[in-house]
Amino acid sequence: MTTKQITRPKSKLWMAAIKPPMYSVAIMPIWVGSAVAFTEKKVFNLTIFATFIAAAILILAWENITNDVFDSETGIDINKHHSLVNLTGKKTLVFWLGNLCLISGLLGILAIATWQKDPTVIGIILLCCALGYMYQGPPFRLGYQGLGEILCFFAFGPLAVSAGYYSQTPTWSISSLAASVIVGIVTSLILFCSHFHQVKDDIAAGKRSPIVRLGTTNGAKVLIWFTASIYPFILLFVLLGFFPVWTLLSWLSLPYAFKLCRHVHQNHNQPEKVSNCKFIAVAVHFWACLLLGLGFVIAGV
Repeated sequence: MTTKQITRPKSKLWMAAIKPPMYSVAIMPIWVGSAVAFTEKKVFNLTIFATFIAAAILILAWENITNDVFDSETGIDINKHHSLVNLTGKKTLVFWLGNLCLISGLLGILAIATWQKDPTVIGIILLCCALGYMYQGPPFRLGYQGLGEILCFFAFGPLAVSAGYYSQTPTWSISSLAASVIVGIVTSLILFCSHFHQVKDDIAAGKRSPIVRLGTTNGAKVLIWFTASIYPFILLFVLLGFFPVWTLLSWLSLPYAFKLCRHVHQNHNQPEKVSNCKFIAVAVHFWACLLLGLGFVIAGV
């Protein structure tokens, strides 16, 4: 066996552990919130935007890293070979690496608050971090009670999008709040999809994820309704005047939504086949949010 053959699986495990595609989850709320601010107030501060994006990525890295640490304590990740703790065998080192990411990210948000001379943004992000910890950390571990999607909706939807909007123009907006509903739903969709392939491990660890509670058959049905709700909501907000008509560009993400629903419907009870559905959900999230924000920007030009 060649060195290339040996190292390739290891490199794939590291890529799976780092989860590069998932970081669109950190970027899109700031993008959408800033896009709404540009349309409504005709302002865009590139320094604040870039700082916020970098900080959001670091904070999400903290959540992902510490999630591996906390899951290693419950035994739920025993078969998760791409867990950072399983890959390195150094739980303490991984834990403090996550904390370093958190501190660095919060320093970026603190810089924005200092520039604005207003603590609102850092207050919102601290609340997001608190929800992130309650999802995975002891003694809460609310994700183990099936509440993760609700926490995810508020953290990456109303809170994060509002923070992105407020960082550009220190005010609030109904349109921003409406946009945050879309971002929150499509982000929670990713988390929902991540449960289908690990039902046995979740049950063994006592985790009552939505798919454990519903079963994979009903979970697949809920997923279809969950995904389908995104597009009528966008149309509704256009008709109500909260969104410009250009935001209907986000409907171009529909092929990914159809692909996701079809894939999960056909393979919901086959872990080895359905395990990649969360990456299809990431594509739905990326294109829906990117095009939603682009619609606002085009309307504001």
